[in-house]
Amino acid sequence: MDNIIRDEEPPSLATAMLSTPSAISVVDLKPKAFPPATVQPIRVIHNRRRNRFRLSKASAEFLRRFYPQATADDWNDWRWQNRHRVRTLEDLERIVTLSEDERAAIVRHQGALPVGITPYYASLIDSENTSQGLRRTVIPVLSEYETSAGENEDPLGEDHHSPVPGLVHRYPDRVLLLVTNFCSVYCRYCTRARMVGSAGERSVKKSDIEAAFDYIRQHTEIRDVLISGGDPLSLDDEKLDYVLRNLRAIPHVEFIRIGSKQPVVQPMRITSELTRMLKRYHPLWMSLHFTHADELTPEVVAACGRLADAGIPLGSQTVLLKGVNDDVNTMTTLMHGLLKARVKPYYLYQCDPISGSAHFRTPVSTGVELIRAMRGHTTGYAIPTFVVDAPNGGGKIPIAPDYVQGYDDNGELLLKSYDGGVYRYPDSGARLPIAQASKQEEVISWEHL
Repeated sequence: MDNIIRDEEPPSLATAMLSTPSAISVVDLKPKAFPPATVQPIRVIHNRRRNRFRLSKASAEFLRRFYPQATADDWNDWRWQNRHRVRTLEDLERIVTLSEDERAAIVRHQGALPVGITPYYASLIDSENTSQGLRRTVIPVLSEYETSAGENEDPLGEDHHSPVPGLVHRYPDRVLLLVTNFCSVYCRYCTRARMVGSAGERSVKKSDIEAAFDYIRQHTEIRDVLISGGDPLSLDDEKLDYVLRNLRAIPHVEFIRIGSKQPVVQPMRITSELTRMLKRYHPLWMSLHFTHADELTPEVVAACGRLADAGIPLGSQTVLLKGVNDDVNTMTTLMHGLLKARVKPYYLYQCDPISGSAHFRTPVSTGVELIRAMRGHTTGYAIPTFVVDAPNGGGKIPIAPDYVQGYDDNGELLLKSYDGGVYRYPDSGARLPIAQASKQEEVISWEHL
């Protein structure tokens, strides 16, 4: 237990340096058994004055009301945000009026997936309306303690596909590298609810991350590494630089991605020092976790702009949540806002069946109908791929509306358009493995398009 980073404190450089000598730090995060990376490490000098981010009117009012002793520079310091996270019943009741259901759920909580909300993200929560989408995603309710059929702690079977701690090798050419169990904000529907926010065996160990690098070095079929956690952008720049530097030094690793919600819940994390460091490791891509258009504040849009200006392609990953974003207007507004923020909608996920998630999960048909309703009514850039991450390690399976209707008696392919019309295409060769279309449907010739 002496060589872990505990989640009770944000994994900052100061915390690491004050912990035991074997904890992961800038000093000892240097490969020993492996040859040095070709990209030299950098020493980041943090200077808050270099990052004078604009405060929105809403943030300024929230700061004045609930943190009157803090300054704008404090608010725009991501470490200050971590230190002042809303974590207890008392913290929450100072900011919002809790329902009896919410209060009871907080009192009952033990173990992983604690309450954790940055002051910035707390400023987006409706203090009175318990049905507000963002509020429901970060404040627990008693439904979390009700396990339904088909739910379990590890629905995707990640632990079963983990050859070394902190690494998931589910697809042939890519791996998932979990570098921390810490998030600045904990989502109540988190796929890794079993491990995030816990301080025990799931915390990052130096030996684990070195073993993960060793595994990747040995498996030359791995060309793509997704860095996740927890949230990897919750790490200090030095630690993240260490991870990226070692991955980039592996010749067969072509593609590095970072999955994060930090730009959404803590936009001040995207500093000039961070973007300057990230630019050293191109090609580098980033998948950002967005839930609702209410998250697209001026601060978040600016943070996305800083990442895009650093040459990092941005994609969004959105989880479909009942009562949060499961109607066409809400989803379309989010996707349009993402494009304007220079973020390409990438995946729309069916909510994973983690234990206690039934109150968040919609029928799969809801996701299909959302895609059907958007297709043809907005640009294709705004339409994500709807996927179900199959339980027990089956991987992401895309599910689309029934655009392909079958073949007619002349062997022509029948395709349904966004407006409901069915069109013929003169297909040839091997047929698609689909059922024959109904002859009663209206058919429009392809040449009439």
